[in-house]
Amino acid sequence: IVSPKFIFPNHKTKTTSVGAIDVINKTKTYNKTEDAIKEFDIVVSLSARKRDINKKHISINDFFLILKKKNYRKLGLMFGPESSGLSNKELSFSNYILQIPTYKNFKSLNLSHSVTLMCYEIFKFFNNSLFFKKGKSLKISKKSKVFDLVKHLIKLLDDKDFFIPSEKRQSMVLNIHNLIYRLEPNDKELRILASIISSLSKKKPTNHN
Repeated sequence: IVSPKFIFPNHKTKTTSVGAIDVINKTKTYNKTEDAIKEFDIVVSLSARKRDINKKHISINDFFLILKKKNYRKLGLMFGPESSGLSNKELSFSNYILQIPTYKNFKSLNLSHSVTLMCYEIFKFFNNSLFFKKGKSLKISKKSKVFDLVKHLIKLLDDKDFFIPSEKRQSMVLNIHNLIYRLEPNDKELRILASIISSLSKKKPTNHN
C-alpha cells in the first residue's frame, strides 16, 4: 500500500479481516510507488480506460499468456486509489496496462471489486481442475426397465379410458414415450415412479358405517 491515509494495519482492519489476519499482517506500506514495485520483475497496472501513454494495453486473455510464460520471478498488480485511479506517472512504472472488460457505459469498478475479480481469475488459472470436478455418476436404469414402466402406465391409462378420443391414442402414447424415455432415472427413482403410478390407479377404499 502506497501512502495510506491512515495507519495500516490498525485495529479496525484486523477486526474486519474475517479470518484474513495473516494477509493483513504481511501487508507492507510505502511512501512512494517506485519503492513499492522494486521487488517485482513485471508490473501490470489496472486502468478503467485506455490512456494516451506508450504502454501495451492488454486483455485478461493476454494476462493469462503472461502467466503461462513464467519468464519472471515476481509479478505484481498495481491498483489505483478508489476515487482517481492510477496517475500517468504511476502507470509509467508498469510493463502493461490491463482493462477489466465491463459494460461500455460503466467502465469504472470499485477498487475492492477489481481486486476480487483479478484474484478470482488468478486463482482459477492456477486451480483450473477445481472448476471441472465431475459429480458422482449415477447408474442409469436399462431401457428394458423403463419399457416395463411405460407399458404398465399405458395399461393403467387404458383401464381409465384416458385415451379419448380413440383416434388420438397413438399420438398421445407417442408423447408419453417422448416424455419418459428422455429421462435418465436410476433403478431407485424408477421404482418410486412405478409406485406412484400404481398408487394413483388404486381405488380409494369406501368406509362402511
